[in-house]
Amino acid sequence: MGRIIGIGETVFDILFKDNQPVKAVPGGSVYNSMISLGRMGLDAAFISEVGDDRVGRLILSHLEDSGVDASAVCCFSGGKSPLSLAFLNERNDAEYLFYKDYPNNRLEVDFPKIGEGDIVLYGSYFVLNPVLRAKTKAFLEYAHEQGALLYYDINFRKTHAPERIKLAEALIENLEFADIVRGSADDFTYLYEMTDADKIYSEKIKFYSRNFIFTSGDGDVRLFTANSSSRYPIKKVKVVSTVGAGDNFNAGVAYGLSTMGITREALSSMTPEQWDKVMGCGLDFSAHACTLIENYVDKQWAAGYKLKDES
Repeated sequence: MGRIIGIGETVFDILFKDNQPVKAVPGGSVYNSMISLGRMGLDAAFISEVGDDRVGRLILSHLEDSGVDASAVCCFSGGKSPLSLAFLNERNDAEYLFYKDYPNNRLEVDFPKIGEGDIVLYGSYFVLNPVLRAKTKAFLEYAHEQGALLYYDINFRKTHAPERIKLAEALIENLEFADIVRGSADDFTYLYEMTDADKIYSEKIKFYSRNFIFTSGDGDVRLFTANSSSRYPIKKVKVVSTVGAGDNFNAGVAYGLSTMGITREALSSMTPEQWDKVMGCGLDFSAHACTLIENYVDKQWAAGYKLKDES
């Protein structure tokens, strides 16, 4: 079982219900995935940046408490840790406002060593951002060259839709690095004004990556591989918050791949039964996250899931 390394932004999420704050927790798309993986007891490391302030110290402590190696998290001065306000609607879906104050010099860290058998999670605007692109691209190239399995969660937000043409080259490069791509109906609406999963796979993904996972809120999850396509119904739960649902789906898939010892080389020979198990982990993690007003699996659930998985 290799290491799992995530690279992405870190924010401090303040969640609102009926316009009143109800919870404040560290967050960020890949961050949420890594917290869940750390709580599952996997060897997890995170590459990111926080401010040298009270919020930044809280985030670093949270990573450590969840068992995630934060030695590659840059702690910058001359700015502040970013904040995210998440307003939950009547369906407990979130609309976001972001507040950011970064310094000129960013992500000044030494990247962790990568080897075959490792899994790298990346996604969101962090790996498209022109300010960071030279550094994030260099890391992804390095991880690819070392034989790691790269999992790309597109996670393209509406706020960046006006930049989609400018970001197209970086997006394509990210797809080329990826061994598995996950995207949502929202992502492809904002990027291409497309929602048909089959058409998206054949026209936008397949040329770059043969393995594609398509999610659409409360609809079935679709899996496309070089040889087949499958549908997986989502688990029905009482939804408290959808913040982190997709991030924890990613964590579950990474957990399944890691615990089954699936490497980049082994991806092409995975059986349908192996894919079913991996996708089942993703659905389990996501469903559990939706029952919490946090962004990740809780420690008690993680301990119970590991015992069930090992039995």
